[in-house]
Amino acid sequence: MEADTSEARGRSAAQIVLGIDPGSATTGFGLVERCGARVVHVAHGTIRLPRTGSLALRLDRLHREVAELAQRYRPDVASIEQCFVAVSPRSALVLGQARGVALAALGGSGVTVVEYAPAQIKLAVAGSGRAGKDQIQRVVSRMLGLTTWPAPDAADALATALCHAMAGRLEQLGPRLRTRRRRARGPVVRVRRVS
Repeated sequence: MEADTSEARGRSAAQIVLGIDPGSATTGFGLVERCGARVVHVAHGTIRLPRTGSLALRLDRLHREVAELAQRYRPDVASIEQCFVAVSPRSALVLGQARGVALAALGGSGVTVVEYAPAQIKLAVAGSGRAGKDQIQRVVSRMLGLTTWPAPDAADALATALCHAMAGRLEQLGPRLRTRRRRARGPVVRVRRVS
């Protein structure tokens, strides 16, 4: 596991969010801490699985690595990307297995898991549901004040964590937004939690 960490500030009443971008060869992870309206970087990195060896052994290693992340950082919630339809059925199956292993590791560690669609994550972080990998890397780096761009898988994981951290802030504003709508007749931002 390769990780890049930074000191998070203001631990009181904070929420640690672990974002996971599952993959059969490389799984990205990213942790952010939300304290009020402030979101800061905690850590990010990748879990690289060997290309050789049986799928069962590679998935076992992924399970152990994700469980170790949950134990080391003790996140309050984990945010993971929902499956999308891949071009190749075989690729979709292997990706689904890696995703299932990550979910099992998080569930076994007692971490609450929230799922978001890929387009929902991109829209929340980059403002476009069709944002490319380089745009996600750039936006995540800017939002979290990182001096270098994280690897693409780690950037996607950080975006997943940021999506949940920002959705939580919007949910808290929900009643106020509805009140403003009645007065101003403007649009309401609706945040739907996927379970």
